[in-house]
Amino acid sequence: MTTAAPTQHLDSEVAEDLSVDRPWVTIVWNDPVNLMSYVSFVFRSYFGYSEEKANTLMLAVHEEGRAVVASGGREEMERHVQAMHDYGLWATVGKDDQ
Repeated sequence: MTTAAPTQHLDSEVAEDLSVDRPWVTIVWNDPVNLMSYVSFVFRSYFGYSEEKANTLMLAVHEEGRAVVASGGREEMERHVQAMHDYGLWATVGKDDQ
């Protein structure tokens, strides 16, 4: 009889528990439609970010193709995604990779 199976089972349970603890994130994706100045405006007006932070996030969207703009509970992130859609931005909810 080997003890590997119970250890693997526990390891997967621990990994699952840890994934539940990771916060959810709102990701805004680059698109060919919205101007960079508009994206920065949305981040400032909706999230209340400073001009510097909004511009940093906007540049990440533009240059890297995406930026995490908020993190927290799933329901809150879903509200943020809906708000980004209302502004005409492409956004999704995901799990924090960190």
